[in-house]
Amino acid sequence: MRVDGTIPVQSSGIPVRGLRVEVVEGPDKGKVQVAEAETISIGTGETNNLILTDPTVSRYHADLIHQDAGILVVDHGSTNGTLLSGARLERAVVPPRTVLKIGRSAIRIDDGETVTVETFEGEQLGGLVGRSPMMKRLMARIERAAQSETSILLLGETGTGKEVIASAIHEASARRGKPLETVDCGAMLPTLIASELFGHEKGAFTGADHQHIGAFERADGGTLFLDEIGELPPSLQTALLGALERRSFRRVGGKSSIAVDVRVIAATHRDLRGEVNTGTFRQDLFYRLAVIVLQIPALRERREDVPLLAEHFVRLTGYDGPLEDVLPEKTMEMLQTYWWPGNVRELRNMVEAAVVMGEAPSLSERGPEPERSTPRPAQAPGAEAVGGDPGQAIPVGQVMTLPYSEARNVVIDHFEDLYLGALLERCRGNVALAARQAKMNRSYLTRMIKRRGIERP
Repeated sequence: MRVDGTIPVQSSGIPVRGLRVEVVEGPDKGKVQVAEAETISIGTGETNNLILTDPTVSRYHADLIHQDAGILVVDHGSTNGTLLSGARLERAVVPPRTVLKIGRSAIRIDDGETVTVETFEGEQLGGLVGRSPMMKRLMARIERAAQSETSILLLGETGTGKEVIASAIHEASARRGKPLETVDCGAMLPTLIASELFGHEKGAFTGADHQHIGAFERADGGTLFLDEIGELPPSLQTALLGALERRSFRRVGGKSSIAVDVRVIAATHRDLRGEVNTGTFRQDLFYRLAVIVLQIPALRERREDVPLLAEHFVRLTGYDGPLEDVLPEKTMEMLQTYWWPGNVRELRNMVEAAVVMGEAPSLSERGPEPERSTPRPAQAPGAEAVGGDPGQAIPVGQVMTLPYSEARNVVIDHFEDLYLGALLERCRGNVALAARQAKMNRSYLTRMIKRRGIERP
């Protein structure tokens, strides 16, 4: 018992169950990894928690995530797969003591010790709002990460608020008085991204009638947010890595190097570990960007935050009347059960529309939550419509009215459906033959087929 009058620090946190993984077969037999958090990454890459030497294990093979229902296994499109009793798993929840086969190795996954993890004490950090345990944990990690100077990678679905989080990190850091520059790598043509990142000199290319200062130079002393980094073409991945390693760059068409002091935050909705496995994203660039990785939960995973977010967005519109006049109690209950495919962005748009129109939003037209994705055959080419399921394709004229990034995604999805469907039809469903004819990595082609939900003939 202390008698000097010192008040002990009261730490805020919540208990979580850790993980324990033991290699029971393979070159690393006997190796044990115990995590004081509920996630363990497995692979041969040096940034994994459990690093294996088995050459049949992919660089980023799989993640294990402890959940209330069991242990979630997420395979990152590995070459040889993650197998349970001979069945290949892509994403599944398994009980403790399960033995999984990965390459020529086998691992036993089990519960670890219960540990207390730090949580954020308030309900708002910058523009980020939440009171659910997972959000309070995330905000605590954001606050801690902001104090460092290392690169941060934000992973999460579209609309989860990655740009808001990047802004919160910047404002909580020592760089808050300096610029925060944003470059959306998925919303520009590849030929323009280099100019936007590094700038260009007058006469560097056709149309360059004046000098342009790029985002790296504009963000000097501050933060550069690279949104949708997974869309960056391979040639620019090399240029970006060089700029990050040297802390300097040359403008397009320039001869002299320009030194900068920039903290980089990158974000993507893609599985970058899977992209590294297939060779579409540079491993060394991933290492450089993913010094700290923050996983952003989907809104359907934190439904208890919906009322708080809805009220926050109502007040942002300037409305100061009773909340029930805009979002009645019955509507609020419906909002908490909706599956939110567009995440927080969709909620914000819905709330703003409710305030403008003076009527509660309707969820009946948005459809129920799909239980699982249903494979579909590729559609025959057509000039009148693009994308969508049969009977729900978007007219070309309407696609042309969408924002560039949305229109681009619709057209690319439509192209992939047509190309993969024709390729598989020609090869009679033989993926190995299809990969050779398309000159693609076989595992990457397999992932594309599964992602697009295309049936093999």
